[in-house]
Amino acid sequence: MELKQVLDRHRSIRRYKPDPIDHEIIEEVCREAIGGGSSSGNLNSFSLVLTRDAERKRKLYELHMKQSFILEAPLLITFCADWFRTREWLRARGANDNFNNLVGYHVAAADALIVAQNVCLGFESRGLGICYMGTTLFSLGEIADFLELPDTCLPVTTIVVGYPDEAPAKRDRLPLHAFLHDEVYHKPTPDELNAQYEERDIKGWERYMSNPRLKQLAKEAHISSLAEFYTSEFKYDPGYFADVSTRIRELLEDRHFLP
Repeated sequence: MELKQVLDRHRSIRRYKPDPIDHEIIEEVCREAIGGGSSSGNLNSFSLVLTRDAERKRKLYELHMKQSFILEAPLLITFCADWFRTREWLRARGANDNFNNLVGYHVAAADALIVAQNVCLGFESRGLGICYMGTTLFSLGEIADFLELPDTCLPVTTIVVGYPDEAPAKRDRLPLHAFLHDEVYHKPTPDELNAQYEERDIKGWERYMSNPRLKQLAKEAHISSLAEFYTSEFKYDPGYFADVSTRIRELLEDRHFLP
């Protein structure tokens, strides 16, 4: 498929057939994604961990808040910000280690995310489906320990990969002008902001209310809009996010990404 077709057909897939993925396809996709992706200084500060074993997938299923499609899909890939390999190389050659700081972490995380998106495009161009796992952030330390990641190597994101067993509708996005800014950032006026989110407010709320469980939660909590639901304890709970943010910072210090 051409890139435009791949992008047009993108969906987050949450139901998968049990069919395995040939290892040759996995390696081919990863090789192309790494070779075709930008890397700051060509330092390649990332690593990919493949998980296919059923029992190990079950453990990651637990760490990713027990989302059932993790057990259905034949493959999980955890993308890591990884300075371990580079720092060992520098140490072996008597060079300075300049990456134990926030800039170093940012560079490694960006490298890992660039490769992750390339990998997704590679799989989708071959007819497979993917889904990003935002839950990676909530179990960073536990996932790192389970995957036996060394010092200065931490997960950034995870994807589930497999042959789709559903064909969901394409999710809406904000209109293009909400994202594009000429030369400087254009802060939208209240009227412009309302226009940008008008369709999202309607369609998103309708989608949530079509789910009986979410509808009941909204009713019990007196939630009447998509924005309210997103910032409630049922979606992006501010208290939980504050706790996770503290844990992530402590973990970055503990794993020597921060001084």
